[in-house]
Amino acid sequence: MLLLAVAYKRGAFGYQHSSHENQFGQWTATAKIGSGTPSRLPKPRINSTPAIRPSPQQVVAEKLFKFGQLRHQVVRDLAKRRNVPVPEEVEKFFAALETGRWDDIDAAHRALLEDEKQLNQPRSAELHEIWRPIQEAWGAARESHNWPAQRLLDYGDSILGSLKPGMIYAGGTDPGCFIATMLNETSEGEHHIVLTQNALADGTYLNYLNYLYGDQMATLTEADSQKSFQSYVADAQKRLEHDQQFPDEPKQIKPGEDVKIVDGKVEVSGQIAVMSINEKLFQTLMDKNPNTSFAMEESFPFSSMYGNATPLGPVMELGVKDQPLTTEKAAQSVQYWRDAADQLLADPEATEGCDARKAYAKLISSQAGLLVQNKFPAEAEQEFRIATEIYPANPEATFRYVNLLTSQNRYADAVQVAESAVKADPSSKQFMDLRDQLKKAGNGNRK
Repeated sequence: MLLLAVAYKRGAFGYQHSSHENQFGQWTATAKIGSGTPSRLPKPRINSTPAIRPSPQQVVAEKLFKFGQLRHQVVRDLAKRRNVPVPEEVEKFFAALETGRWDDIDAAHRALLEDEKQLNQPRSAELHEIWRPIQEAWGAARESHNWPAQRLLDYGDSILGSLKPGMIYAGGTDPGCFIATMLNETSEGEHHIVLTQNALADGTYLNYLNYLYGDQMATLTEADSQKSFQSYVADAQKRLEHDQQFPDEPKQIKPGEDVKIVDGKVEVSGQIAVMSINEKLFQTLMDKNPNTSFAMEESFPFSSMYGNATPLGPVMELGVKDQPLTTEKAAQSVQYWRDAADQLLADPEATEGCDARKAYAKLISSQAGLLVQNKFPAEAEQEFRIATEIYPANPEATFRYVNLLTSQNRYADAVQVAESAVKADPSSKQFMDLRDQLKKAGNGNRK
């Protein structure tokens, strides 16, 4: 069996972190209305015909305006709590957000960065203390700019509408975090606890969660963070020593996992290490809230949670012990995505390669991965096929699909998937390398 691995870039932020204390996590998504009065109220819409409903573009613009006000107040509250100033550039950012002009918003955001190429790296430690709500506001503006308005509303509503009462939702990708967060706070109905699994190893993010939700759930502590970090390092050291002592056995260090021993001490860095620590912390959060249900929109797979997970609309419900994933539920998941794909492909605004297609392909690929882990390969293949039909240049869907096919020695089919990816993105070296590798492996398999 040929197993293929790739390190994907996840949305705007990437994974650029190399130490336990600094900048863990890439996307943030939280929700709470801060106390106090916004700087100014939105202008009332003058409409001589009240029966006429606002357009999707108007709805999104109003929600972004309101969300910006809410996050502006959160920044002020956090600054007081952390005893740090609110720089003038931050005020300029929120002033730009009120205009709704994306170019102005993005320029004001870039003025806050240490490096314009690192979109989640604030320029100072003081700014990092209040960074999360700023980043959430910028992310919501970015998604509002990039998505067709109705598609954005439908996407967010599909996630929030699938959640059970009292359920905690963890977003993973940019749209899964930012769109859901904005709509959660600015829509009617229940406001859920909304967070991201990607930033749990960042101490300032834990402080942020405690500020937002400390009265609604048992939050994570610095002790929890240190325990998860130490547990991961000990496990990584054990696996590294195995690989060094038994070089002829299968490697236990994962592809892309950066683990080394320097001066007798274990050092870990990179995407895999960060997300492994976040996975442990997310499990700790679930353990500390045993009577609360959780849903996740995946960034990197948390495979340790797949055993008690099941599809829940477009996301996954975690910790399900009394309702295991059955053949019927797997079939329902396939039908859900077939219907969603038909609507998406029929939408003239959801053009090939747009952010909406990328986001849906990601959601489908994640659920297909869940089906693979729970021994539903036929249903998983159908979902991978749907994902690559929507967006054939999606690396995760492509590589996961290929891994499933090669595990069944179906190299010719796997080559076709890779060829479709190359056709969709001819400049992608990873797709060309994948295709060539599959052809070579397939020829060797026939000998």
